[in-house]
Amino acid sequence: MRIIVRADSGFAREEIMAWCEQNAVSYCWGLARNKGLSARLGKSFGELYQGIKTRDIQVPCRRFEDFEYRTPKSWSRARRVVGKAEILAKGPNPRFVVTNLPAAGFVGEPEERLAAPALYEKLYCARGEMENRIQEAQQDLFADRTSTGWMASNQLRLWFSAFAHLMLSVLRAEVLRGTDLAAATLGQIRLKLFKIGARITISCRRIHLELASAYPSQETFRHACANLCAMSAG
Repeated sequence: MRIIVRADSGFAREEIMAWCEQNAVSYCWGLARNKGLSARLGKSFGELYQGIKTRDIQVPCRRFEDFEYRTPKSWSRARRVVGKAEILAKGPNPRFVVTNLPAAGFVGEPEERLAAPALYEKLYCARGEMENRIQEAQQDLFADRTSTGWMASNQLRLWFSAFAHLMLSVLRAEVLRGTDLAAATLGQIRLKLFKIGARITISCRRIHLELASAYPSQETFRHACANLCAMSAG
């Protein structure tokens, strides 16, 4: 089994990296920039600024560099570093990651999977997306409400939040596909689709919902209902 650890620059320490390398654990984590690292991106930044000047490229733009780097004192060996030379509207935005993952990839996998652009954008940056999901659970689905004096009741609250997160994640990925909420946070989905005023009439044959004519997300609600009906029919 392959283990890949992603983390921020606080983990880019010799003791941790050496342990991972000795125990066949792959890592990819941020690396704080310094003058030596920034100098490695000088050529890329120069080419980007020249392209902007000649209007061949537009802001925002980025370019990646893949190189070996070793600190003057703290690291025991040179390691693979991927640098991102990026220019935003606010100015230059250099970023770096250090990793022991091979640039050529693993046997049986596409070589481009661990190339510099994919390593940074798809592998490392996906860590931030995972943090967004944790924030959704805490802020939108109240997973942090564990204030009772009993472990069992706190665990039950976490279960409810976890179940809600699972259901809403599937709703967003499958039912809301093609709508303006396809990339929305779970909090937005809860506010726009669930926390709305409606008149409900229940009979022996059906449940009838009457939404206000001023409800702004009528089309999204209708699209979601159609997708749900199609899924249940299938």
